[in-house]
Amino acid sequence: MRVYNIYMTGSGINRNWTGKKILIAEDIHVNYILLEAILKRTNVNLIWAKNGKEAVEICMNNDDIDLVLMDINMPVMNGLEATAEIRKHKKDLPVIAQTAYELDFGKEDFEKAGLTHVLAKPLMPEITIAAIGEFLGINGES
Repeated sequence: MRVYNIYMTGSGINRNWTGKKILIAEDIHVNYILLEAILKRTNVNLIWAKNGKEAVEICMNNDDIDLVLMDINMPVMNGLEATAEIRKHKKDLPVIAQTAYELDFGKEDFEKAGLTHVLAKPLMPEITIAAIGEFLGINGES
């Protein structure tokens, strides 16, 4: 598991992820809008869960989700709890934390929950795209 909190240069954020589906678990509307804007040029299909419990339910009812972007600090069920629940049924689904609270938790907390990766907020578009592309297995530019 890596924590991306470095800056990348260049404009390599054009990807064609048509046919891929990402669940964004994020309770703050403006943060969802930011992720939507970052991912717009990829042609990926997005689903929005507004709390951890909803994220778990969506994952359990949709076998075609390719990746989850999981906020850690959410109502009803936090992102660590939600990830642990998802892991009980979908062990290979990439779950990337996107959080401003990475310093509030130890690496072992993230690993125990089953997170695949951690992105530190504020999210940088190029880093976000690169990390997602790595786990979708399609990181080349289009």
